[in-house]
Amino acid sequence: MKMIQKKYKDNLYLDNLMVEYHQSLDEGIDIEKYESLFKSVAKMPNCDIKEKIADALNELVLSLPQKSDYKYNEPSELDEIKKLRKPYIFKNQRPDCETLSDKIHGAWLGRIIGCLLGKPVEGIRTDEFTPLLKQSDNYPMHRYILSTDITQEMIDTYKFGLRDKCYADTVDGMPVDDDTNYVTLAQLIIEKYGRDFTAENVADAWLRYQPKTAYFTAEYVAYRNFLEGYEPPYSAVYKNPFREWIGAQIRGDYFGYINPGNPELAAEMAFRDASISHIKNGIYGEMFASAMIACAAVTDNIKDIILGGLAQIPSTSRLYEEIINVIKDYENGVTYYDFFKKLHSSYDEYDGHGWCHTLSNAIIVAGALLYGEGDFGKSLCLAVQSAFDTDCNGATVGSIIGMCLGANAIPEEWSKPVNDTLHTSILGVGTVSVSECAKATMKHVLYE
Repeated sequence: MKMIQKKYKDNLYLDNLMVEYHQSLDEGIDIEKYESLFKSVAKMPNCDIKEKIADALNELVLSLPQKSDYKYNEPSELDEIKKLRKPYIFKNQRPDCETLSDKIHGAWLGRIIGCLLGKPVEGIRTDEFTPLLKQSDNYPMHRYILSTDITQEMIDTYKFGLRDKCYADTVDGMPVDDDTNYVTLAQLIIEKYGRDFTAENVADAWLRYQPKTAYFTAEYVAYRNFLEGYEPPYSAVYKNPFREWIGAQIRGDYFGYINPGNPELAAEMAFRDASISHIKNGIYGEMFASAMIACAAVTDNIKDIILGGLAQIPSTSRLYEEIINVIKDYENGVTYYDFFKKLHSSYDEYDGHGWCHTLSNAIIVAGALLYGEGDFGKSLCLAVQSAFDTDCNGATVGSIIGMCLGANAIPEEWSKPVNDTLHTSILGVGTVSVSECAKATMKHVLYE
């Protein structure tokens, strides 16, 4: 009789037990004595026994205490987060309705342009990225990577696949991407559930409006957890080794768009969204990004925007400490190239956990904003050139600087490839006009 063999290709937890271990270390969980156990189980072939042991390891992680000497205080509950914030007040200029409309359009465009800039090289590492840019006469990066930059010799030489990518000169608009899907989905959530939407509403929208192929890492784990009956916030922790990765940080832009000048409310909305799939710094990343966008609607001072965003997350967190250090280094004259070296010495882009973590990528966002000095193209290019999650960071920086400047100030060489067209995989939405999305956003704006 032929034996039926179970397939384990879809079990992210089995394949990422060492990510779980390193994530637990990051959180200060007292887990080091179990390192050899994690390594041994990780080496096992996927099978029923490994799955049972992995389930037990997940229970172990959830039960272990935090080290007594851990220096950070990082809650995942909104009330506790608010208690640990450090207020920051800055002068702001409230734009009139017409100006705000242009800013929101700029934020949409900026996100899409930044994503398009980074999308062809998403996943490339610096050892190939920098030579690629130099070989195509685009270093320091100052424009889109084009299909005409890519020679057959380069395709044959580089390990990173360069064939048939979404180059700016080959697209009819912004191709489908999770970074742009989520801003469109957020607009749908506000339209359907209102500004008082709940975490459960977000989970419901995920099940209704996106196919499972649209989800990755923490989002995919959360999606699977919803299907298995796990509700927020438990959906964020059950067998989720990616719980502090960048996934939430790319989802909160719309909450900044509709709360201009109100970073606190933008961050609260971002919390509701993030808490279904992330914890701690994974949540803070989305709150930080959303709040920065809300600040960018009323000031073009980059330091105020960053500190205004930080004011919505715990000042006792790793994310807060990292971004404050970026600001200090910038103000002390550290060059972008030294910033780049420090980033890459602190976080390993060749390791998936370092490459996709909220912290490494949030550092790039802050650094690109500071060293970009308010210039649209320069800011986006620095975000992408820094490597790590290129399209995510380009998109977040694009939202912020696009909100600062407005659509009318974005140079045509950046906006033209977008063609006012955004392709999505949101069910029932499909392809939309960017300008129409921006107009629809104004209906959701709270601006008092």
